[in-house]
Amino acid sequence: MTDKNQQITGLEEEKSLNFIEQIIEEEIAIGKNEGQVYTRFPPEPNGYLHIGHATSICLNFGLAAKYNGKCNLRFDDTNPSKEDVEFTDAIQEDIKWLGFQWEGAVHYASDYFQQLYDWAEQLIKESKAYIDDQTAEEISAGRKNVNEPGVNSPYRERSVDENLTLFRGMRNGEFAEGSRVLRTKIDMAHPNMLMRDPIMYRIIYCHHHRTGDQWCIYPMYDFTHGQSDYLEGITHSICTLEFEVHRPLYNWYLDQLTTTEYRPRQIEFARRNLNYTVMSKRRLLELVEKKYVAGWDDPRMPTVCGLRRRGYTPEALRMFAEKVGVARREIVVDMALLEFCIREHLNKTAARVMAVLDPVKVVIDNYPAGQTEYVEIENNPEDPEAGKRQVAFSGELYIEREDFMEDAPKKFFRLGLGKEVRLKGAYIVECTRVEKDENGNITVIHCSYDPDSRSGSGSEASKRKVKGTLHWVSAIDAIDAEVKLYDRLFKDEDPAGHKDVDFKEFFNEDSLQVLKGCKLEAALSSAMPGERFQFQRLGYFCVDLDSKEGQLIFNKTVGLKDNWSKIQKG
Repeated sequence: MTDKNQQITGLEEEKSLNFIEQIIEEEIAIGKNEGQVYTRFPPEPNGYLHIGHATSICLNFGLAAKYNGKCNLRFDDTNPSKEDVEFTDAIQEDIKWLGFQWEGAVHYASDYFQQLYDWAEQLIKESKAYIDDQTAEEISAGRKNVNEPGVNSPYRERSVDENLTLFRGMRNGEFAEGSRVLRTKIDMAHPNMLMRDPIMYRIIYCHHHRTGDQWCIYPMYDFTHGQSDYLEGITHSICTLEFEVHRPLYNWYLDQLTTTEYRPRQIEFARRNLNYTVMSKRRLLELVEKKYVAGWDDPRMPTVCGLRRRGYTPEALRMFAEKVGVARREIVVDMALLEFCIREHLNKTAARVMAVLDPVKVVIDNYPAGQTEYVEIENNPEDPEAGKRQVAFSGELYIEREDFMEDAPKKFFRLGLGKEVRLKGAYIVECTRVEKDENGNITVIHCSYDPDSRSGSGSEASKRKVKGTLHWVSAIDAIDAEVKLYDRLFKDEDPAGHKDVDFKEFFNEDSLQVLKGCKLEAALSSAMPGERFQFQRLGYFCVDLDSKEGQLIFNKTVGLKDNWSKIQKG
């Protein structure tokens, strides 16, 4: 793997055990936790999941599956001011869509609020916690820095009785929000800043989406997380590397409050960042709220729902997570790898169809007037079971405007004046003349066809080789559609990595292009939202969720060109 200043540019031929699997197998070998593996995925319900969360889901659920274990879904719902049931529902939908199912019922940190409160009182009674009346700024200043020991709070030596009275008053809503906190009494000179009397509880007057107004004090993440893992019997608490400095506090709370030999073990791995995007829920929320994108499920977003709407499949995201793997150093993954994974899957599963995004009409002058015939075209050459379909062919059709050049150079192997091409599955045609409007724009391309050159007819003419083969759509039954093309969300590989520059400055204004009046073959008239297709010669496309009969909308998922192969060869 590479560090955060590098990009992954190659894949291992054989996948060996990653460092987390090595730890788990060593523990299984010595019989720790009776050889059980019990993981969890613990999102905060304050936004939608993104591709980074998806790889974490694949890791946690994948480890449980590999070692015949279990994996919980537990929401860290300890900050009601930022959380919403909308997010809990969306997260559950994303996990199921990715192909995973959590053990038993959904868990919530709020399930344990009473037990956590009781444990907080226990620490107060043991003189290991106290109520602090200092402001947040004063508490922060008192901690000093890594080169200087902190200063004890003037309230640190309050009596047990006074602390209990004040803590119960906090719970009963007797004090203003922000006026008091409960802090753990550890060591204000500890080299780990998080161990300098961390805050355990704060006052928040806000309706909770599950507990309503039952509580007005809420536990901090560091106090909640390890205890929740313990209560659920989690054996391996797998999290990202920024929580490594939290591990001593995680273990300290477990040491003070639990009595059994069993302990969940926290293991950290590095984040997997993706270039040309941002992986922060705060930044993604900013893009949504400031209307840079149409919503959390905008197909340009790195959210799971955005990728799903764009046409990505769960199989592709699981393949991506597997190829990226886990490491102890932060890594940046090239977007081309994600595109490679979806292209690999859709190449095997997506039906081939013909669509013309920038149409220009072609009239075959010597084709019998009023005649329609049907040509046979295979649905997917990668899938022997996909079969073939009948496509109407007539004397008027559409091709891509860029597939024609009036004065074509020698190496232009598409259509031009006096040049021949084959229409896929059909005939060889030759351009004879063009019609233009008053501005000189070509409006109609006139051709003649060789009636003996139909593909698969068995005639000598049908075997004749020409340099170019074009896709087309017959004018007699073409359907209209809107097609949305997407580019990178940002123009910079690391938009959030520039000091003193707002990441939005790198937003790609050309990341969305909407094409009206596209022409599609008639077989797509019944396409349903979410269905995926390969538009031949153009790329892979997905029917948008807002699409309906008579008003088809397609999103481009990915092009046919494989940039990842070029990166590896380079």
